[in-house]
Amino acid sequence: MASPEAPESVVQFALDKLGGLDYLVLNHIGGVPAGTRARTPQATRWLMQVNFLSYVQLTSRALPSLTDSKGSLVVVSSLLGRVPTSFSTPYSAAKFALDSFFGSLRRELDVQDVNVAITMCVLGLRDRASAAEAVRGVTRVKAAPGPKAALAVIRGGATRAAGVFYPWRFHLLCLLRRWLPRPRAWFIRQDLNVTAAAAA
Repeated sequence: MASPEAPESVVQFALDKLGGLDYLVLNHIGGVPAGTRARTPQATRWLMQVNFLSYVQLTSRALPSLTDSKGSLVVVSSLLGRVPTSFSTPYSAAKFALDSFFGSLRRELDVQDVNVAITMCVLGLRDRASAAEAVRGVTRVKAAPGPKAALAVIRGGATRAAGVFYPWRFHLLCLLRRWLPRPRAWFIRQDLNVTAAAAA
C-alpha cells in the first residue's frame, strides 16, 4: 500500500473476481521503529500513505459496492490513534487521521441513509515479531495475543459494532483521555523507557 496506485488495483481485482463486496477489512500497516528519528518528513509521508491515505483510497473505490450490498467497513486502527504517546509521532498522526476520517464518514452515511456499517477497531500492541522489534526497549507494555485480537475484530465486524477495543481496558484509557488528562499522561509515562527511545 506504499504506492498510491496499489489500493485502486486491489479493490478492482476483488470486484472483478467476486462481482461485489460485502465486507472491506482495512488492516495493513506500515511502521517505523519508535524513537525520535522516525519524525522525518519522509517517514511521516510514507506512514501517512500506508496507514491513512491507502485506507481512504480503498474505501472510496469500494463504497459503491458496499452501498449496494449494505455491507461493512472494518477499520483496524491503534490505541495510538486515540491516545497520543511519546516517540510515535508520525504513526499516531496517521492513526488519529483514520479515527477522524471514518468518524466523519460514518456521520455522512448516516444522514444520507446509506446502510454501510463502519466498525473502528482500537487495538494495542500485538505479539507479532515486527511490532515487538519496533518498540524494543521503548515500552514496557505487554503485547496482547494476536489471535484474540483478530477474533475481536471479526466479532465486531460481523455484529456491525461501531467500535471494538482490544484489550477491553483500552476503552477505559480512551475515556480517561477526555476526563482526566493529567493522570492519563502519568500512566502512559510509566510504560515508557524514555532514555532508550530518545536515543533511537
